[in-house]
Amino acid sequence: MKKAALALLVTLLAAGSGSAQNRWSPARTPDGQPDLQGTWVNFDSTPFERAGAVALRPGQPGVNPPDHWTENASPKSKQRTAMVVDPPEGVVPVLEWAEAKRDFDLDHLGDAPEHETPWVRCITRGIPAGMFPAGYNNAYQIIQTAGYLVIVSEMIHGTRIIPLDGRPHIGERVRLWDGDSRGRWEGTTLVVETTNFNNKGSIGTSAATGRMRGIPSSDSLRIVEHFTRVDQKTINYDVTIDDAKVYSRPWKVAFPLNLDATYKMYEYACHEGNFSIPNELSAGRANEVK
Repeated sequence: MKKAALALLVTLLAAGSGSAQNRWSPARTPDGQPDLQGTWVNFDSTPFERAGAVALRPGQPGVNPPDHWTENASPKSKQRTAMVVDPPEGVVPVLEWAEAKRDFDLDHLGDAPEHETPWVRCITRGIPAGMFPAGYNNAYQIIQTAGYLVIVSEMIHGTRIIPLDGRPHIGERVRLWDGDSRGRWEGTTLVVETTNFNNKGSIGTSAATGRMRGIPSSDSLRIVEHFTRVDQKTINYDVTIDDAKVYSRPWKVAFPLNLDATYKMYEYACHEGNFSIPNELSAGRANEVK
C-alpha cells in the first residue's frame, strides 16, 4: 500500500509540474512590461451583433468593399456568434434618438460632408471603432518604450501614443476626436481607459459593424480596453463602451488579435484616393436640379 501511495504522489507531482511548465507567460521588455510588440491582425468573419437579432438598415449590405480587397494570407479568427459579448444576447442597447440620428445622416450624405462618418471623411476611424475589424487593412503594429505603448493602425494610418506612467487625464474642457488614453498594467493585462471625447465621432465607422455604423458618440463616452497576450500568437482584446447619452447600459465587444510576422503595412493615403465625399456631394447637387 505504501508503494502504491508513493507512486500516486509521484504521478500527481509530475502532472502538476507539467501543468506549470505548460502555463504560458509573455516575455518582458527591457523596462519590465509584458511584451505585446509585433504586427497583429483581426481578420474576422464573426458578425458584430448576433445575426438575425437586429434588422439591418435597408441597403446596408451594399456598402462592403469588393471581394478582392479582402484577399490575404493572414491568420483568420475562428467565427463566433457575435463580437458583442455583453449584453449576452449580443445586441447593443442603443437609445432611439441615436438610431434616428444615424438614419438622418445616412439619408443626407449628399447634403454636406458632416453627415458622413469621420473615417470616410479621412479624419479618423475613431476609438474604439479603429480597433473593430473591417474588410481590409486590419493590421496594428504595437511598439513599446519606457513609459509608453504605441499602436499604429494600418487603416487611415492612425497612431495612438498611450502613457503608462500614471499621469492624470487632460483637463475636462479639452475634447478630442480619439479621446485621451491612459494605460496601466494589471498583471500581464494592459488596461487602457479613454475619456475626453468630443461629440463629433461615430462608435462604428466600418460596414462590418452593421447597424452600428454611424451611431453617434457623445462627450460623455468612456471606454476601457484590455489587451492580454495569452500565447505567442494571440492577444485577447476586449473593450467596454459606456456612454449614458447614447446607450441604456454599458456594453462590451471582444475578439482576438493574431500575430502576423510576415504582414507588410503600407501608407493608407486616404485623401489622395478618397472619391466617396466628392461623389456623394456631386450626386446631391445632381438630385437638387432634377
